[in-house]
Amino acid sequence: MAKRERVVRMSVEQPLWRALTAYRLLTAGYAVLLFASAYRQFVRPWVAVAYLAVLVVWTLATLPKVAGAAACTKRFLGADLTVAMVGILLTPVADSARRIAEGGPTLPSIWTAGSVLAFALKGGWRWACFASTFVAVANVVQRGAPTRDTVHNVLLVWVASIAIGYVVEVARASENTLARALEIEAATRERERLARDIHDGVLQVLAMVQRRGTALGGEAAELGRMAGEQEVALRTLVSSGLLPASRVSRDAAQGALVSAEEVEEPGADEAADLDLRALLAPHAGSRVSFAEPGAPVMLPAPAARELAAAVSAALDNVRRHAGETARAWILVEDWTDEVIVTVRDDGPGIPEGRLVQAEGEGRMGVALSIRGRLRDLGGTADLVSVPGQGTEVELKVPRNGAGAGR
Repeated sequence: MAKRERVVRMSVEQPLWRALTAYRLLTAGYAVLLFASAYRQFVRPWVAVAYLAVLVVWTLATLPKVAGAAACTKRFLGADLTVAMVGILLTPVADSARRIAEGGPTLPSIWTAGSVLAFALKGGWRWACFASTFVAVANVVQRGAPTRDTVHNVLLVWVASIAIGYVVEVARASENTLARALEIEAATRERERLARDIHDGVLQVLAMVQRRGTALGGEAAELGRMAGEQEVALRTLVSSGLLPASRVSRDAAQGALVSAEEVEEPGADEAADLDLRALLAPHAGSRVSFAEPGAPVMLPAPAARELAAAVSAALDNVRRHAGETARAWILVEDWTDEVIVTVRDDGPGIPEGRLVQAEGEGRMGVALSIRGRLRDLGGTADLVSVPGQGTEVELKVPRNGAGAGR
């Protein structure tokens, strides 16, 4: 048995979280080394020692929080930003005014950028802009005035964090697109594998039962006929994949003509487009062949439903006037400016003048159910019938006027 493919999603932002973890550890150590190299110049070194001890403990304790987007909560981000801002605002209390005026570093130093980057990785560039603004205000308050060095450092953090946040948003969108494409590819391969297995097994058995039943006659012939219907229904399902198997098999076995409304999904959006193939596929069966394009045939929902209803009306006429044993063919053509659906049968055809006579007698099936629907859509319905050679109904719907519907 073939092995089922599994789609493995690779996170493009996970390496960024690992880099942020390393950055926080290194910058926490760097802040401690900066203080150790100039602790004699501090006015209140014990304030710096207390804060840096909290900073190191906080950095180590929150390593799991920066391991990924799921663990990095809003509450943690708020607390982390608070730790950074408190360190910035405590700098004038611990350090000397001379060192601050000369452009000395704050207590957390460049560790603050890691807090802002966490916002960028979690929420994108907007969150990064929010956090950078708070850091900028804290730096200006700590300096007492917006000096050139302060503005330079603030702008550097601001631009870098916003740029990284934007890159993360683009990477997430690309990752989702790639994952969706991989899932579609895997589903397509799985469908092809199932189609091969069904073709090599089930369809051949059903075809054999049909042949043997027809040859034996009697009740076996009826069994063969049912097997033939199931074969056609299953083949339609494999080739199009538009309907659940149970639905196709049931309708084909009953020989029923299914209306377009019955295949509609509950709660369908009236403004959304529908695939016309999905509305017409239920008609396929042992006596109705359905040929469709390989790509979806999208039409506005009202137009798709009306066109499907016109096809259903044409098939009703085939069953009513050509007999239950007549065969019919549905062909869907998707052109740039219009959609054409042709319904053809091998019945006795319509005698000349019969349609006019039917309208005079009040039977308006073709006039209203088919031509009337197409007229409301801005399309046309052409009927060609030759006695003894069947009937062909060609339904055309222009794309530029297909949104009307009744």
